[in-house]
Amino acid sequence: MMVSTMFGQAAHPMRTTTITVSQDGQGDCRTVGDALTLAAETRLQRRDAHLPITIFIHPGTYRERVTVTLPYVTLEGVDAASTVIALGLGARMPADDGTPLGTFRTYTMLVDADHVTLRGLSIVNDAGDGREVGQAIALYADGDGLLVEDCRLLGHQDTLFTGPLPPKELQPGGFIGPKQFAPRKVGRQWYRRCLIAGDVDFIFGGATALFEDCEIRSLDRGEEVNGYVTAASTPEGRPYGYVFRDCRFTSDSCAPGSVYLGRPWRDFARVALVDCELGEHIRSEGWWDWGKPQARDGSRFSGVGLFGPGFAPECWPDWTLPDDPAGPAWYAPRHVLDTAEENPDEDGGESSWS
Repeated sequence: MMVSTMFGQAAHPMRTTTITVSQDGQGDCRTVGDALTLAAETRLQRRDAHLPITIFIHPGTYRERVTVTLPYVTLEGVDAASTVIALGLGARMPADDGTPLGTFRTYTMLVDADHVTLRGLSIVNDAGDGREVGQAIALYADGDGLLVEDCRLLGHQDTLFTGPLPPKELQPGGFIGPKQFAPRKVGRQWYRRCLIAGDVDFIFGGATALFEDCEIRSLDRGEEVNGYVTAASTPEGRPYGYVFRDCRFTSDSCAPGSVYLGRPWRDFARVALVDCELGEHIRSEGWWDWGKPQARDGSRFSGVGLFGPGFAPECWPDWTLPDDPAGPAWYAPRHVLDTAEENPDEDGGESSWS
């Protein structure tokens, strides 16, 4: 697809350099962090700040915190089952100064660069139940042109954060972390054929993000309300927030009707589900306003072509759109990822921007 040329390394495929990571010492580096350092050094040596680099990671469980600040980098594993990057930090755990880490310092991986690709990896925060350890981010994704393919993003509460942060925190110190004072740049992110698992608000943030052919798995907490899939904070005026196309909303063992599709983290949240299957764990009303009557006017929660035992359009609140009149063309990948705002083509054709 032409739309993919805005993502990853497509701009200079012939110049790609590969760095290998293997825990047995048979690669260029033993850790992913060391490979990223070598990637930066390689670019300096070649005097090419945009040299595309692939970091190929051999099977193993790498217990390390990974921070990606280089653009045009691909992190690729053999497959998500065998190539795992994991850590276990929770928001209630102490930082070096003794204060709680807070949500945004718990990540296992931070992507803070544009045109990054993640492929064939499991990115895991295994801190445990959020009721005990607090929020625990597996992937903190904050960049434009991010492509995540064939990956597993695993956690409990707040598994995937799609930056940017909202303009202001609701409580003092709520955004302490690597992007607390950074400009709020809305990036485009594309998740394909991924498994994303968690319980409370486990896909949250302000990015324009397209999820295609993904499994969105809710974990059982044994409560009447087991959780919420999304907590979008789409900036005011953006045409798209989260768009799920051809996704399957599943659960491990959640009781029927115990999981909401989402709630608005901020008042202009936008979440659309297109041709998705909703399991019986999804509550019949679908969405909750989080006790924010004002968010009913500013948010847009919608569906197109939904099916499955968890879809009950007659029960959706009157401030949602179970049969979105915008139709499927408005949510075609080219329009979502190009952030087109006017007159999407009927055929949902491919993007010509590169």
